[in-house]
Amino acid sequence: MRTQPNIIITGTPGVGKTTHCETLAQSTGLKHLSVNEVVKERGCHDGYDEELKSWIVDEDKLLDAIEDEAKQGGYIIDWHACDLFPKSWIDLVVVLRVDSEQLYDRLKSRDYPEAKLQENLDSEIMQVLLQEARDSYDEEIVVELSSNTTDDMESNVERIEGWVKQWREDNAQ
Repeated sequence: MRTQPNIIITGTPGVGKTTHCETLAQSTGLKHLSVNEVVKERGCHDGYDEELKSWIVDEDKLLDAIEDEAKQGGYIIDWHACDLFPKSWIDLVVVLRVDSEQLYDRLKSRDYPEAKLQENLDSEIMQVLLQEARDSYDEEIVVELSSNTTDDMESNVERIEGWVKQWREDNAQ
């Protein structure tokens, strides 16, 4: 039985996942688990896609690499996908959403190749990650939050902090 929750913060690149995760890690004491860093540092990939400028993730290697940590609990998992993580590992799935124009500007400022930029915009517009979360986890643990402004982020962080506090109270041994 875990004494700390595991949370996934997911969404299209550029929605503010890492900023949310870093802020929450500081305020809650949970550990920020950046899947991108795990993939690079622990070799959980099948090489690099030059066109999309990203690692080709080996999901089995990734799950093996983080399984022991995830089963202990206390992690905020930061990644643009969520459906590969077993339901038993996850207590809350937060899907961050951003208006298309803002997302375009954020991705453009990261120098994303046009194909990658368009793919991510389409994904956001079609609510691909929100649907993936809803298809993969129980409805009551999936939350959709706007991440357009600093005020949105502060409000989201407060809301998730409150959830963590409640989870800890409900699961105290």
